[in-house]
Amino acid sequence: MFQLPSLNFSPQQVAGVCETLEESGDIERLGRFLWSLPVAPAACEALNKNESVLRARAIVSFHTGNYRELYHILENHKFTKGSHAKLQALWLEAHYQEAEKLRGRPLGPVDKYRVRKKFPLPRTIWDGEQKTHCFKERTRHLLREWYLQDPYPNPSKKRELAQATGLTPTQVGNWFKNRRQRDRAAAAKNRPRRRAQGSRWGPLPVPQPACPAKRPPLPFPSHPATANVTSDTTAKTKQGERDRAKHSACLQTTLARVPTRSLPRAAKLPGRHDP
Repeated sequence: MFQLPSLNFSPQQVAGVCETLEESGDIERLGRFLWSLPVAPAACEALNKNESVLRARAIVSFHTGNYRELYHILENHKFTKGSHAKLQALWLEAHYQEAEKLRGRPLGPVDKYRVRKKFPLPRTIWDGEQKTHCFKERTRHLLREWYLQDPYPNPSKKRELAQATGLTPTQVGNWFKNRRQRDRAAAAKNRPRRRAQGSRWGPLPVPQPACPAKRPPLPFPSHPATANVTSDTTAKTKQGERDRAKHSACLQTTLARVPTRSLPRAAKLPGRHDP
């Protein structure tokens, strides 16, 4: 009976080789090394309990496009928190690529959000804390607090915030940039809505310019000479009116005293018809 080859290295030695090749980024060599490992049941059972070997198998499955094997490894083996970030990225990216291949076009932010909702992270690579766009809730809370204080942080503040959140300065800068874009888009979306609410109650009244108040008539100049001439003219006018009224009264009295006399008849002149 043919005997399957046994493991010539200890699981710890195999794990060390996997970690070294993983850190170097030589995925092809890592895949060849995993393929050369024995397939005996006892050897496979020992290797499947080692997290470094399982993580290496997941990475190779992702890069070779064997997403079913990747999902099987991630869903059926518990990983420590140190491996969560890398394995979560593999899980999401694999589902993104499958969705792009199915739809025949690149995915937008909304499409990726729907993919994440449809394929949530398994609890084997997730500590249960709520995440949005791959950021934990406490990280987003801290980013929001900083954003309210300064929407445009300088490089030193980005580095400080990156250390506080465990992100990279590039990730922090991208988050602030995306948040500013979302705020501008929300403001532009609400602007037509406010206009529609205003038109529901009719057109807004157009402010009319205030009519200038009527100015009181200017007083006469207070120059002494001008004031004297004006007063003299007014006095003479009133005196003339009184004199005319007095003369009219005297004339009426005189006419009332004269008796009415009958005028004599005109003498008749002799004419040719007289005898």
